[in-house]
Amino acid sequence: MIFTYVWAFNFESDWKFVEDVCEIFEAEGAEIYFVELETDLEERLKRNKTPHRLEHKPTKRNIEWSENDLKTSMDKYRMNSFEGEIKKENYLRINNKGLSPEEVASQIKEYFNL
Repeated sequence: MIFTYVWAFNFESDWKFVEDVCEIFEAEGAEIYFVELETDLEERLKRNKTPHRLEHKPTKRNIEWSENDLKTSMDKYRMNSFEGEIKKENYLRINNKGLSPEEVASQIKEYFNL
């Protein structure tokens, strides 16, 4: 199962949520892998207008609102962890600027031997 989450690293409630979700699956013997994706604002704004994203994410269809939301969220939320902040054994951080989803998936599979 793949679970995606926009984690506000500067909010303790987000840390707690992630830990709570992990505990649910770990209690059943699941192995958890963390993959943190990062890219710059320019790339995020570009992706925000792609046909695939607009088709599958109705909230993105109001481009003006969506772009403003992206920009202002970066002022309020810390969207990436600090170096060494995530101390999980199965952790990988990828700057995916200019990478296709397939390239990112290949990196993940190779890194974790999946």
